[in-house]
Amino acid sequence: MTIQDRTLQNFNILHFQTDLLTWYSHNKRDLPWRSNQDPYTVWVSEIMLQQTKVDTVIPFYYRFLEKFPTVYALASAEEQEVLKAWEGLGYYSRARNLQHAVREVVEQYDGKVPDDPKELEGLKGIGSYTKGAILSIAYNKPEPAVDGNVMRVFSRLLNLEDDIAQPKTKKLFESIIREVISHEDPSSFNQAIMDLGATICTPKSPACMLCPVQEHCAAFELGVQEHLPIKSKAKKNKVMPYVALLLTNEQGEIAIEQRPEDGLLANLWQFPMVPVQDMDLELVEAWFLANYGMKIRLGNKQGNLKHVFSHLTWKIEIFEAECVQNSADRPEVRFVSKEELSTYPFPVSHQKMMQYL
Repeated sequence: MTIQDRTLQNFNILHFQTDLLTWYSHNKRDLPWRSNQDPYTVWVSEIMLQQTKVDTVIPFYYRFLEKFPTVYALASAEEQEVLKAWEGLGYYSRARNLQHAVREVVEQYDGKVPDDPKELEGLKGIGSYTKGAILSIAYNKPEPAVDGNVMRVFSRLLNLEDDIAQPKTKKLFESIIREVISHEDPSSFNQAIMDLGATICTPKSPACMLCPVQEHCAAFELGVQEHLPIKSKAKKNKVMPYVALLLTNEQGEIAIEQRPEDGLLANLWQFPMVPVQDMDLELVEAWFLANYGMKIRLGNKQGNLKHVFSHLTWKIEIFEAECVQNSADRPEVRFVSKEELSTYPFPVSHQKMMQYL
C-alpha cells in the first residue's frame, strides 16, 4: 500500500468531491480569467498570481491582455514594452519567462498552447503547479495544481504534519490529489480548492464553521487546524545598504541606468545606486568616479526607502547629485528628461523615488 493510499484509507473521495463542487457552484469568486477557458489567458493569470494577491493582479491582468491579447502579440513585442506593462507587479523574471515561452509556442506549436504535460512543462517558467492549472482549467484534464494554499487545505483535511517547505512533500500532495481530483470536472475541482484556501481555509483563523467540507477534515475533528500546515522557517533575509542618486546634468536631465540582463530585476531601469556596505558617505563621489567615469557632487539627502524582496532587503538613502564632468562611455547609462522617464520600466522601489525629483 502506497503512502497516499494509507493517507486516504478512511477518506470518502466521492462525498468530498460532491460537497466541494456543490459549494463552489454557488460561491465561486467572480474573477476575470474565469470568463473563458482560453489557455493563453489562463496561463497569463496563473503567472501573475504567483506570489501576488488576487486584488493586486486584476488591473494588471486587464491592462496586459489589452496590450497583448494573443500569443502572437506578446511574442512579437519588444521586451522593454512587456516589462513596462508588467511594471509594479514585481518578480519581473515572470514576464521575461512568459514572453520567452510564448515565443516557443508560436515557433514550435503554431501558436497553440500545448495540452501535453511534458510539452507544457518544457516551456520556460512553467513548473508543476502552472502546468496543472493550465491543463485542468483550460483543457479540463485531471492534473493536480499544488501550491502553498492547496497544501494548507489538504494538510488540514488529512491531518498531515509533513513539512510543506520540502520538495518531497509537494510530490506527496500531488500524488494524493491525483487520487482525489474529480475526473468529471477537474477544472472546477482545482479552482474550488483555490477558493476554499483563499476564503475559508485561510492561514490564520480559518472559518471552519462555514467550511463546506468540515465533516471531512481530520484536523478540525482533532482541534489542531490552526497548527497546520507545518512549515520550516526560511533563511534570514539579507540586508543590503545603498545610496541612490537623483543625478542631474547641466540640462536638467536625470541619469538612469539599465540593470544587467541576468539576475534580480534584469533589464529594468533604475537611478544609479552605490553599495555602501562598510563605506562612508564621503567616499560615494570617489566610488562613482572610479566605477562610472563621472565626476559628481553629492547634494542633500531627500529620503530613505526600504524594499523587501523574498531573499534580501534593500535599505536605500536617496540623495540629490550633480554631474560635474562626464567622460563615461557606458550604453547602459543615459541622461533623460523627466517626461521621458515614464517610457522606461522601473521597479517599484525606484518608482517611489520619483516623488523627490
